[in-house]
Amino acid sequence: MPRTSDMVSSKYLKGTDIPEPVIVTIRGVKQVNMAKEDAEPEYKWAVKFAEFEKPMILNVTNIRIAEKAFGSDDTDAWIGKEIELHFDENVSFGGEMVGGLRFRRKQQPAKKLSIDEANKRLAELADDTPF
Repeated sequence: MPRTSDMVSSKYLKGTDIPEPVIVTIRGVKQVNMAKEDAEPEYKWAVKFAEFEKPMILNVTNIRIAEKAFGSDDTDAWIGKEIELHFDENVSFGGEMVGGLRFRRKQQPAKKLSIDEANKRLAELADDTPF
């Protein structure tokens, strides 16, 4: 049986399209008309990724996260940059928790410590450890 989320199509990425966090590459940012046919235009900003055919509508939070992650408020500077995209169940809309897509800075691999560095850190912690 199909899921109801599979029955409702969208021209834009939605939470069910991203079941696990993914690294995406910015291809471009532009305004799109979200209005229904025969309605007054309603423009929102959208971002296009190299990895998906559908664009994602940007909200203020994701714009600010990208701006900080990429170190620029010039969206032309974002092109070709990578960022993590994930579903966040804590996104609210209209006063209700509905969940939604969120950006997160791409995580850098953890630095591997040498045995000497690790032992030095353990020795520094061991001074006052009660167990």
